[in-house]
Amino acid sequence: MCVGVPMKVVEINYPMAVAEAKGVKRQINLMLLPEDEVKVGDYVMVHVGNAIEVIDEKEAEEIWKVLDEVMAAIEEQEGY
Repeated sequence: MCVGVPMKVVEINYPMAVAEAKGVKRQINLMLLPEDEVKVGDYVMVHVGNAIEVIDEKEAEEIWKVLDEVMAAIEEQEGY
């Protein structure tokens, strides 16, 4: 199974960028997206360190809601 996570771009030095999600910042690669397609403040789907798609803020929030529910269910099942 492949999982992408939404992150907000906070700094760009194309083809690299810094993106943040839930207070965690990571260096990401933007080479799969055209340089003029991504700007600071945009949300992107990140898979294995690569931004693969620009998404809107509402979609990012919805995805995180589902991911949080999945993580809570896993933790409950495993007794954390």
